[in-house]
Amino acid sequence: MELAKITRRFLKIVLPLVLGGAILYWMYRNNDWGRTWEIMTQETNWWWMLLSFPFGISAQVLRGLRWKQALEPIGEHARTSTSIYSIFLSYATSLLIPRVGEFARCTVVKRYDGVNFTKALGTVVTERAVDTVMMLLMIGVALLLQLSVMNDFFVTTGTNFGSFLGQFTSTGYIVTFICLLAVLIMTWVLIRKLQIYNKVKTTLGNLWQGVVSLKNVHNIPLYIFFTIGIWGSYFLHFYLTFFCFNATAGLSIGCALVSFVVGTIAVIVPTPNGAGPWHFSVKTILILYGVQSEAALSFVLIVHTVQTMLVVLLGVYGWAALSLTRRKIASETK
Repeated sequence: MELAKITRRFLKIVLPLVLGGAILYWMYRNNDWGRTWEIMTQETNWWWMLLSFPFGISAQVLRGLRWKQALEPIGEHARTSTSIYSIFLSYATSLLIPRVGEFARCTVVKRYDGVNFTKALGTVVTERAVDTVMMLLMIGVALLLQLSVMNDFFVTTGTNFGSFLGQFTSTGYIVTFICLLAVLIMTWVLIRKLQIYNKVKTTLGNLWQGVVSLKNVHNIPLYIFFTIGIWGSYFLHFYLTFFCFNATAGLSIGCALVSFVVGTIAVIVPTPNGAGPWHFSVKTILILYGVQSEAALSFVLIVHTVQTMLVVLLGVYGWAALSLTRRKIASETK
């Protein structure tokens, strides 16, 4: 039993860190750090980076508002502030243990607003399904808009997918295999977590209520608006960073869309905020669009680091705000 607990902790904490660290080491093992520092301090337009921050924040705020709306049809009423702060905290928590954020935010609304945990978890399952549909739509749009451009690029440069794959080293194939394996392992861990709750019949019923909550949402147009707003904000949060760097400022919005889609898919790999897989996938797309490898490496490193810092700051703010909320409730009940 103890061995099983240790194994689970290893899978949840150590493996994602090792996986992300190994991929980052492989990518940056020969990097010119002096050149990266020069790009960051002398060639980066930080005003564009700051301009992207409101969209990174609004994506999480809109997600909190959408979740509050999804909880109402099942008789659970979380306050707007609690819903938003729980999202801030869930993103930050997932930096430590990938995918644990879904459980963390359900715990927050249960603790502060008395929301049923398993019902809340059911709405999160539905939310993930909706986000998957949005992701598939964005993949379809990216393919439709950029298929001809990509084909022209390969024809012009005399490159094809076969020769591109042929440039992969054995290490590259190993990294790809490890990423796929990690996804399977994390999926198994999540299923095991759900099985813990599914042992009780009442819990199953609560979970199902959360899953089917979407069909009873009172204002579907508003729910759709929140969903589009979430993904639009995610994209703009990423796209505006293109204008920070000389190497990417001239790239098309189509290139940004393809990079965004591929990067979002890479985040499925359970590493802290997608560290490693995200860098690898976005860098590869940028190179396909003509960005030099050195510039592409600097782009993904700086953008991912800064955006991760924003997630941390929002998480700290959410935690502090929730602490104040708890004290306020305590004082009101005396």
